[in-house]
Amino acid sequence: MKKNNPVIIWLLSGCFLIFIMVVVGGITRLTNSGLSMVNWSLFMGAIPPLNNIEWQELFALYQQSPEGKKLNYNCTLSEFKYIFFWEYLHRMIGRLLGIVFLIPFIIFLIQKRLNKKLIKQSIFLFLLGGLQGAIGWWMVKSGLIDNPHVSHYRLSIHLITAFLTCAFALWVALPLIYPNKTNGNKKISALLVFYFIIIIIQIIYGAFVAGLDGGGGFNTWPKMLGEWVPEAIYMDVNGYNPIWFLEHRWGVQFIHRKLAIIVFLLTFYIWNKGRASNINIIQKKSLRIIVLLIILQSVLGVLTLIHAAPILLASMHQIVAFALLMSVTYSLFLFKEA
Repeated sequence: MKKNNPVIIWLLSGCFLIFIMVVVGGITRLTNSGLSMVNWSLFMGAIPPLNNIEWQELFALYQQSPEGKKLNYNCTLSEFKYIFFWEYLHRMIGRLLGIVFLIPFIIFLIQKRLNKKLIKQSIFLFLLGGLQGAIGWWMVKSGLIDNPHVSHYRLSIHLITAFLTCAFALWVALPLIYPNKTNGNKKISALLVFYFIIIIIQIIYGAFVAGLDGGGGFNTWPKMLGEWVPEAIYMDVNGYNPIWFLEHRWGVQFIHRKLAIIVFLLTFYIWNKGRASNINIIQKKSLRIIVLLIILQSVLGVLTLIHAAPILLASMHQIVAFALLMSVTYSLFLFKEA
């Protein structure tokens, strides 16, 4: 492991930066800052406006955008600077992430620290990072054409790609951290794979709820304003919505609620299976961490709902979702068979 320490630090630093990017991205979404930068260049634009004239030029461009015309037509320059800050910071972290990945990768190649498998995995990680940046701009563009709202489909793809990129980076680092890992447990490993998939779906639905502002109503728990299955989840102002579970704001909230129950119960099922199995201390601790995180996530989810998704609670809810997926990735590595 000592020999691989620089590579491990490099990979985990990437994980940390992705985590920071997810946090800032969540705040960007919650503060409605995502459409404040109406143009973008990969290599230019790293320096923010430095004087009032430059700010006025950017502000004028924003005022001509769909959001500036239709939603924030009363926005002041001071208010624009606030939303611009979050989107600018989000994009700058993305650039930093690319630099932090690429430069050490080249150095490690020269030093011959990476074997063939690590080189292939690193290239795939780089491609995932590039894809993430492209998806981010593709997402923003959906709100710059006519309708000043980002597509919730594109938002979910952008979010889940970030989560999966980090999970893969951690997966690449773990064999270097635990080079002598013992064999796992086939049954629990299979359960964890299924659990991982369910959590991915739940995270996607969380993005749907955020993208459709689905946290702004039915702010009661466990029932939705006194009903287990309210008729409103199927209906919109025009009547029946044939894809209520994908595009209706209350429909996606309903699915997100029900998936949360499934995830919660499945967590304790896997934990109980682990306790009844012959597993080592590290494996047991990994399952306990998942249990603790799911309890915390459930509490945060309910609080976020009943308080109509305030920025702090919603951000913490997303952060714990991120930690949960990384913990499941870690546990899955420990339980997988060699």
